[in-house]
Amino acid sequence: MSVLEQIKKQFSRIAVTEKNDRRAYINADNDTAKAIVVYAVNELRLRLSTISGVDTRPGVELLYHLAADREARVITVRTLAAKPDLEINSVTPEIPAAEWVEREIAEMLGVKFTGHPNLTTLLLSDDWPAGVYPLRKQSFESRQELKETEN
Repeated sequence: MSVLEQIKKQFSRIAVTEKNDRRAYINADNDTAKAIVVYAVNELRLRLSTISGVDTRPGVELLYHLAADREARVITVRTLAAKPDLEINSVTPEIPAAEWVEREIAEMLGVKFTGHPNLTTLLLSDDWPAGVYPLRKQSFESRQELKETEN
């Protein structure tokens, strides 16, 4: 049984989109997304390649990219950290390899990873203004407005 079939069997109420035999996407709420990622890594031995975040109107979409190396397949689990709170449960306590990626997303997009053991500054300077997140659209728009007033 493929890892995707095992995930579908374990989590029967998820929405799965298979782009091709090497790429699949799973849409899930926050709690289910965490459970899927932890199950996939710790039970099925998939590799957490990375986590990416995208600022959208309703919140920050988080994409957990899981590599099933034996099957040459990537499974991406999508979930949303909804605005205005942008809170989601951290996978770091169960998957220590996620620690730095979650720290980066917290710093760059403002997502609050509940239960993360060490959400300290990773990339930005110590004098970076609090509440300003470089990869948020709002931050980009503010920088554009600032440039326009300088000219």
